[in-house]
Amino acid sequence: MASVQVVDVADFIDRRQLSLFQVLVVAICFLIVAIDGFDATVMGFLASSIRTEWGLTPTQLAPLLAASLFGLLAGAIIFGPLSDRFGRKTILLLCVALLGAASLAASASPSPPMLIALRFLTGLGMGGAMPNCVTLTSEYCPQKHRLALVTAMYCGFAVGSALGGFASAHLVVAYGWRSPLAVGGVLPLALLPIAAWVLPESARFLALRNPADPRIVSALRRIAPREAIAPALYAHAEREPAAPIGRLFAPDLAFGTLMLWSTFFVSLLTIYLLSSWLPLILQSVGASLPASFVVTSMFQVGGTLGAILLGVLMDRFNSAYVLAISYAFGGALVATIGALPYSPILFGSIVFGAGLCISGCQIGVNAVAATFYPTDCRATGVGCAHGAGRLGAIVGSMAGAAVLSTGVSLAVAFAAIAMPTLFAAASLYALGRRRAGEGRALGVLRQPQNYRTR
Repeated sequence: MASVQVVDVADFIDRRQLSLFQVLVVAICFLIVAIDGFDATVMGFLASSIRTEWGLTPTQLAPLLAASLFGLLAGAIIFGPLSDRFGRKTILLLCVALLGAASLAASASPSPPMLIALRFLTGLGMGGAMPNCVTLTSEYCPQKHRLALVTAMYCGFAVGSALGGFASAHLVVAYGWRSPLAVGGVLPLALLPIAAWVLPESARFLALRNPADPRIVSALRRIAPREAIAPALYAHAEREPAAPIGRLFAPDLAFGTLMLWSTFFVSLLTIYLLSSWLPLILQSVGASLPASFVVTSMFQVGGTLGAILLGVLMDRFNSAYVLAISYAFGGALVATIGALPYSPILFGSIVFGAGLCISGCQIGVNAVAATFYPTDCRATGVGCAHGAGRLGAIVGSMAGAAVLSTGVSLAVAFAAIAMPTLFAAASLYALGRRRAGEGRALGVLRQPQNYRTR
């Protein structure tokens, strides 16, 4: 009987140069995450107009801002394990469809309760889409490019968030606050058929489920179109018992899981507090509506540049240390906002710098999470980390109401907002120390022989 050829999928991908097909996968995931970023932060730019039309107080406005974040939390927790069971592509397309339909329906909401319900459903779709984009990108990128490409892909979130501010500054004035929600619904629905046609299922996932699945051969041929790739059995070195959530607390993963969850929680708490409430805070100190949108958008513009800069540094040094230092600098910049008199250029510059450090770090820590977990629980690990982050985002978006309701000084408020970033810095520093002590500093690719192949 002839022997059957066995090919390791991860090794096949890691040994080849980056192909046009893999770049296309990253690009489609970038666009999906950009739409997520647009929809995730758009309510912060609409809050003032909604409050005026419906006569809401800041306390009544808070649930509208937090509704999508509750959905993001639920989506990250629910859809991560589902994608580890049914596939990354299947769940990703489902989430994109849900996101688009719910956002489009939200643009026609007749009342706050209906808008809250539809924003929850929008968040549910976003919560499932983002970790699956991170996972699919990670599993189709060769190891030597993985951190940089996952970071570049997740820059889509910052790009979409920034575009949400710039677009809203024009759309709200011209067409009212409902128009950005309509745009946020049409875009994912238009992208859905393209994603369904272009994106493959993860070859690593398929190899874990069925080594003889013909879709593996099809995907590998798209990666290496000039090679003769015959049908074979496709193995994956990472075969673990089917209990992905429990796997996150295995001895080799538990400490990292806790540190990543802590980082995601406090990082997104800070980001969403600023994104949701900074326009209103700026308007309270004299900024015009368009100016408040533009200054707030500089946070995500800085995040895009910061992700690129930090991605380069993460490939050269211990990524956990790089991110820890950046979080600390970002916190210092946030604290200075409340101590200075309002000036559009000055505030825009400081917010840009804070975004470069904090939003850039959040993009970077997604890449760290994607490379930290093995294939059998990667979507679950990334999804649960996002779930912890969404819990922090909910706390941040609700806490903003206190800033406008209690009359606390801006100096005290922004000093308090800056404190969580120091906790994020401490968590990543501790993680970096632990991984360096084990001889494989997290995410550093300078010495790949020291690291576990993911």
